[in-house]
Amino acid sequence: MERRPEAATASGSRAIPTTPFSDQRPGTSGLRKKTRVFMQPHYVENFVQAVLDAAREAPGTDLAREALAIGGDGRYYNRAAIQRILRVAVGNGCG
Repeated sequence: MERRPEAATASGSRAIPTTPFSDQRPGTSGLRKKTRVFMQPHYVENFVQAVLDAAREAPGTDLAREALAIGGDGRYYNRAAIQRILRVAVGNGCG
């Protein structure tokens, strides 16, 4: 079953229809791609949703009680990506 990224809005959260990206296969250093790849519509959101779905499946995990650490190297698009990540996290009930 395919989940859709949940994005937080001022009035709550909403599901955003997307399609999977076949190249989203993280390695030991995370998801390493060129900036223009991350700038594709819903690319960041799809990846974050997959990570949150996997975390949610772990026994005893309550996303509302977990801490979310977000990092980057501070270069171009870092701030925009972090904002997108936070919207998906809040839409999924991360505390």
